[in-house]
Amino acid sequence: MIKPPWVRSVRRALLAAGATAALAAGLLTAGATTSQAATQQPCDLYAAGGTPCVAAHSTTRALYATYNGPLYQVKRASDNATKDIGLLSAGGYADAAAQDSFCAGTSCVITVLYDQSGKGNNLTQALKGHWPGPAEGGNDNLANAFEAPVTVGGHKAYGVYVAPGTGYRNNNTHGIATGDQPEGMYAIFDGTHYNAGCCFDYGNAETTGNDDGNGTMEAIYFGNSKGWGWGSGNGPWVMADLENGLFSGVNRGFNAGDPSVNSRFRTAIVKGGPNQWAIRGGNAQSGSLSTYYSGVRPNVSGYNPMKKQGAIILGIGGDNSNTGAGTFYEGVMTSGYPSDATENAVQANITAAGYNSGSTSTGTLTPGSRISLRATTAPCCTSHYLRHDDADTKVVISSINASSSATDKADATWIVRAGLADSSCLTFESANNPGQFLRHSASQLYVSADTGGSSFAKDATFCPTAGNSGVGTSFQSVNFPTKYIRHYSYTGYIAGNGGSNAWDSTKFWAQDTSWLTASPWS
Repeated sequence: MIKPPWVRSVRRALLAAGATAALAAGLLTAGATTSQAATQQPCDLYAAGGTPCVAAHSTTRALYATYNGPLYQVKRASDNATKDIGLLSAGGYADAAAQDSFCAGTSCVITVLYDQSGKGNNLTQALKGHWPGPAEGGNDNLANAFEAPVTVGGHKAYGVYVAPGTGYRNNNTHGIATGDQPEGMYAIFDGTHYNAGCCFDYGNAETTGNDDGNGTMEAIYFGNSKGWGWGSGNGPWVMADLENGLFSGVNRGFNAGDPSVNSRFRTAIVKGGPNQWAIRGGNAQSGSLSTYYSGVRPNVSGYNPMKKQGAIILGIGGDNSNTGAGTFYEGVMTSGYPSDATENAVQANITAAGYNSGSTSTGTLTPGSRISLRATTAPCCTSHYLRHDDADTKVVISSINASSSATDKADATWIVRAGLADSSCLTFESANNPGQFLRHSASQLYVSADTGGSSFAKDATFCPTAGNSGVGTSFQSVNFPTKYIRHYSYTGYIAGNGGSNAWDSTKFWAQDTSWLTASPWS
């Protein structure tokens, strides 16, 4: 995408209804428990519906019941070594412990998303396109391997966290639809992680890395951009990126049938064939799919017939526009236009898989735990907790107790994550603003989403040490090791024990930098 300035026959319907019943019956057996691998996975269901997968990517689970190969590859910063991350068992869940072990004490990025379809349509670092990326040579960044932890079926896994500037691509694919050939695709995204940038996409794109004109791509878009098309409410919306337009329906602009969606995990579907296409979606944790649009191609020249080129992209637009943000867990592309019945069966499989946000315990500094951090400085602040300020993005301390508002309690609750820059240290995610992390900037503490800058992971990583006052725990900045998380004048900083800044004052420094790990307020 160029960056903005800112019917079927009755017979086929009956066949689809029959397919729904058959597929659903098979799924009841497959989905009896989320702790075991299903007997049918999404690509098995697509194949049964006559529209087989030609690309299948996931960092969380197998998308075929018999698949037992690698899901993705990580590279660690300490020595640039790589490791393939596979499955706990055939047809099952990711072996996240292998990533944790390999990346211990350092950071890792995701270098390859392997194609499970057998066609070799792997996704790797997107190279410079019309719009350059922030990495060396104008290429795009790779995703931090620890930034999107979840559980699936009770098993730990990691998603692909796309900060602005991050992107994956394959321009030399096999079996992907070209021209006006029919295809389908679905993806599971984090429904709370998005922006208005262009363009967080997954799907079919130009093989050139350029904008090659209307209809040269067909991909799922997720976000709240209103630069071309939009739906009802304030977004985010599932739309189709068809090049030179994000379409929410037949019109280039507003289409009321495409709703704002905000479930934590979101199933997003786009499919297209000769003068027909559709957008569908649903909650990936429960319920059925809804159809947001189904009909003829957009009423703008250049989209009928389509001129798809068959590359695959993730996190970017077809011309490498890379200011979008989102999180990807799994997705596929098919040969042929899937029936609604097939997609409904796939949705049932997805909801049975058991996606969860990844909080596993409370009151400890173990990654996955929910905590609150209580100040220890007496007499002023022993009832005060580290929290984010609703008025802005700053981090402060304030008194929290049982009668405090639900909002205040939630603001003072954090989810412990493995350190983004050093997995032996910690990162703190806001419990009520998923994807927002505690980080320092110019010594002050804020909560913010990853901006894609090279220093964010370090700014958001803190190493726990024995409390500087002899009480509790202190949290040392990984990139400024003489500085610790401190409250000063009720505001959060990283501060040294002495220095030119007011917040580096030696008075009460040891107490101000020592914190008690408490049970979460929310």
